[in-house]
Amino acid sequence: MAGNLDDVRRHVKMHSEHVSNVTNTEFPGVYPGEDHSWDFDKFKEKLHVEVRGVDDEAVDFDLVGVDASIANAFRRILIAEVPTVAVENVYIWNNTSVIQDEVLAHRLGLVPIRADPALLDFPDKAVGTTDRNTLVFHLSVTCSRNPGVAKDETDPAVLYKNANVLSGHMEWNGVGEQVNDFGNNPPRPHNPKILIAKLRPGQELGMELHCVKGIGQDHAKFSPVATASYRLMPHVVFRQPIPSQLCDKFVSCFPDGVFAVEQDAKGRKKVVVKDMRKDTVSREVLRHKEFEGMVELTRIRDFFMFRVESSGSIPAPSLMPMAVNVMRQKITKLKAAAENLYVNRDA
Repeated sequence: MAGNLDDVRRHVKMHSEHVSNVTNTEFPGVYPGEDHSWDFDKFKEKLHVEVRGVDDEAVDFDLVGVDASIANAFRRILIAEVPTVAVENVYIWNNTSVIQDEVLAHRLGLVPIRADPALLDFPDKAVGTTDRNTLVFHLSVTCSRNPGVAKDETDPAVLYKNANVLSGHMEWNGVGEQVNDFGNNPPRPHNPKILIAKLRPGQELGMELHCVKGIGQDHAKFSPVATASYRLMPHVVFRQPIPSQLCDKFVSCFPDGVFAVEQDAKGRKKVVVKDMRKDTVSREVLRHKEFEGMVELTRIRDFFMFRVESSGSIPAPSLMPMAVNVMRQKITKLKAAAENLYVNRDA
């Protein structure tokens, strides 16, 4: 469960011109007579994760009961530390298009490659290029005229064959153990319709692409996400009932779908909550003096609404579990370092 949303200690208060109560107070010594020392069982009781929507491209989920530092750590890991596979080296044998070699290589590097990074090692200069750390693609396209085209035809896609070089023209060349490792899920561009270059009759491209495993911290092309963001859950505290004559105006101060006007048992208008997730916290209601003292706008400080959109290199449902694994590896290293310091404290 998401816990008691009316707990004022969880509220970040939104005023007309400033924000207050922004600091988390759940640590020892803040409240006399209360024990806020960290406890694993209490943490498990408060922690809540709920997936709101998921497909191959994006995931929406709620992460409740953690500090902002934890939520932000996951966001940063998703952007910069979850490994993917991308084009690193482009060996151009022939390029008679109008695009310069370096521009073409840059475009190819940004094509999301759908390949399981767990099946590859990180590149190592001492080891060199092997079937354990490199995927090889070939791109060979020649543009020619299509015979029998009408004289008044102007569409290049009809006039010419291979007028557009697309990511789908990239062909994987599996070598060594790769054929068995990748099995029925061969490496490929996530979207086969990404435009790489345009050709005209007589122009051609011939090149070999080497893809390696990397992280977004090294280069943005390795980032597995197009967007990894969160926002705090909006929450409105009603200090007084909204008068019937002001209900419609009150609802109009918020985006559509946040509140609605209904009638009570006596036929009087009343405001009801529909979906607080749709609230953008514009604070429009605070501009109207007739609502002064009636409502308080807040956000729940430990209620994070995440949206993670995949760039295509990794399916969106797999991104958060991979980020959790990276976090666990970091914690393991930190724990080992701390234990080593303790063991050698007198050295």
